[in-house]
Amino acid sequence: MKELGLRKKGFLMGSLFLFLSVSFFNACIGDQAKEKQEAALRIQAEKDSLRQDSINRAIALQEELKKKEEEERLRKEEEAKKKEEEKKKAEKTEAKKKNRPKPVKTYASPPTPTPNENGLHSIIGVGDMMLGTNYPSRNYLPRNGGRDLLSDVQHILIDADVTFGNLEGTILDTGGKVKRCSNPALCYAFRSPENYIEHFVNTGFDVVSIANNHTGDFGAEGRRRTKDVLKGANIAFAGLAGSDEYTVFEKNGVRYGFAAFAPNTGTVDIRNISKAKQIVRKLEGMSDVVIVSFHGGAEGKKHQHTPCTTERYVGENRGNVCKFSHAVIDAGADIVFGHGPHVTRAMELYNDRFIIYSLGNFCTYGRFNLRDAAGIAPIIKVYVNSDGSFSHGEITPIYQGKTHGPKIDSRNRAIRKLQELTQTDFPNSGLEIYDDGTIMKK
Repeated sequence: MKELGLRKKGFLMGSLFLFLSVSFFNACIGDQAKEKQEAALRIQAEKDSLRQDSINRAIALQEELKKKEEEERLRKEEEAKKKEEEKKKAEKTEAKKKNRPKPVKTYASPPTPTPNENGLHSIIGVGDMMLGTNYPSRNYLPRNGGRDLLSDVQHILIDADVTFGNLEGTILDTGGKVKRCSNPALCYAFRSPENYIEHFVNTGFDVVSIANNHTGDFGAEGRRRTKDVLKGANIAFAGLAGSDEYTVFEKNGVRYGFAAFAPNTGTVDIRNISKAKQIVRKLEGMSDVVIVSFHGGAEGKKHQHTPCTTERYVGENRGNVCKFSHAVIDAGADIVFGHGPHVTRAMELYNDRFIIYSLGNFCTYGRFNLRDAAGIAPIIKVYVNSDGSFSHGEITPIYQGKTHGPKIDSRNRAIRKLQELTQTDFPNSGLEIYDDGTIMKK
């Protein structure tokens, strides 16, 4: 029994030992597994971290590449924009070069004109003249009865065989039927006092044109009285259709024929060139020197160039002034004086005869726009030979303002403008214009 109890006790002790051994073993195995699991997790975490770093670097690289691509795109766009701007600038510069007037040719000292053996005839031409109007108010008349308006240029105007100007408006004290104006902003009516005729007489005017858009400002009475006053002052005139289409007058033993044309109602029509040629041919047979004037072409500083095409202004056909001028010279005219644009235009020598396409505003008091180009003009003195051919000429530059008549311009603006326009519009004109205003044949 005792031995059996010992055996049982030993068995129990062995079982306990085995249990403890197995437990210990299992514990050891569990710890190892846990360590392995933790190690595996650490390794996986490191791998995940490395993978994320790689992904982040890839994303950063892509963003950097996108940024560089965007910068490159913007750079190329900027370059393309810059090239386009440079191209446009170059095209604009080239266009300006093409449209820029040729450099004005200047001359230090002109040669002295040599009169031909038969002597020369001198003719002065000036542009638009309106010395003040008593309509619609006497406030548009100058001070001192207008006696000072032409005093600064009187000595020049009287120093010629013949002095011509374009008379804008009518000469009568009161009355007349004022014309109707559909657009008052573009329409004026001029009526100068009759005693103003003495200003034209005292400054040597021999002949005037009454072919313009103001000759009918006060109807038939205005035309009749204007003609009577001019006749009383012994100043020749022409320009009215059917009644006063031309005139012939004598100065210093020389017979001068004169005709005037315009595109306006009641005037001898500048657009009827065949009629104009008939009149000039008639004058050629009656005269030693034939002078023609025209009122034509578009108005204002935007129309200083002479296009040599039919010109239209405010819906009106103002004629082809080049075609007209050449035609009347072919028919026998010796000098052509143009006016109407209210600015200076170029000169031309055609078949050895002198043309100026606009003499501008000469003395236009109170009611005319005299800003910029409209305020400067030339006095042109032309010397012709006994056969009417051009010998030489002189330009006296003048300027005027709202409150005074023409004054000699020390800045010579009209001379420079004539040099520029003639060289640009008629490069083969046959004329040289010197800095002092002398005009010579090339």
